[in-house]
Amino acid sequence: MKVSAFVSFALTVAFTCSTCVAQTAAPATSSTTEPPPASVGVMDNPCAALLPPPEAPAGPKRPLLPQSRAALAAASKAWEEQRLAYDFGSMCRYREANAKLPPATAHRVVFMGDSITQAWIDADPGFFTDDVIDRGISGQTTPQMLVRFRQDVIDLHPAVVHILAGTNDIAGNTGPTTLQNIENNIQSMVELAQAHHIRVILATLTPVARYPWRPSVQPVETIHAFNDWIKAYAKQNGLTCVDYFTSLDDGHRGFIAKLAIDGVHPNAQGYAVMDKLAREAMKEALSSSP
Repeated sequence: MKVSAFVSFALTVAFTCSTCVAQTAAPATSSTTEPPPASVGVMDNPCAALLPPPEAPAGPKRPLLPQSRAALAAASKAWEEQRLAYDFGSMCRYREANAKLPPATAHRVVFMGDSITQAWIDADPGFFTDDVIDRGISGQTTPQMLVRFRQDVIDLHPAVVHILAGTNDIAGNTGPTTLQNIENNIQSMVELAQAHHIRVILATLTPVARYPWRPSVQPVETIHAFNDWIKAYAKQNGLTCVDYFTSLDDGHRGFIAKLAIDGVHPNAQGYAVMDKLAREAMKEALSSSP
């Protein structure tokens, strides 16, 4: 992965987790701590009513001053709270990009997911060519993906959807939940896809021994149980299942260190492993009946 891609990805994760990781010395903008516009309810362009995400100011690469770090952290937190309150599913993230897409080919594949999917296109842009579309959003949980599933999947008329989701639910990104709730959301996405004759690839979660932003969570056994359910559900319903976990497991149900950035997110080498498995899964799904 290029250095710029790593920086962009790190900032995205930082904003999602309300943690400052920027590396500039100029004062951070605090304008994003202002309340959102008064416009509410039904409107032609609801995305225009949202505040833009905070940005660390451009400048020489130097450590942020303490007051700048605090300002950027506050701005990030305010923006994230606004996003969750006013755009829970992040419908605005891909709204314009979706409108600009050409008509779907007979082999269009949409990748629905979280930061692991979002960063995939930076790690390997060549993978997302020939009508393979990335619709990952950093930090998202399955209820958020379900909210935007029609806009970011069904309305794009793909032949196949690849769903890699659930790790942020386990991390508690949108609050407490149950394994059953996560499974229900996956089932709802699958059923929506099938109702529109979209073939489904279900992915096992990648290994995580510890979430850096939520160290109190013990995810190993929950991920194991969820992956067992994914495999069984896919088999029971005739879905293509791609098992990323096994190829990335360090033998102790953690992410192989040399293939990950932080024990959660793959690096370029990790994505190379996933690329091969995903291509095989896409080939299988595209050759199956809708």
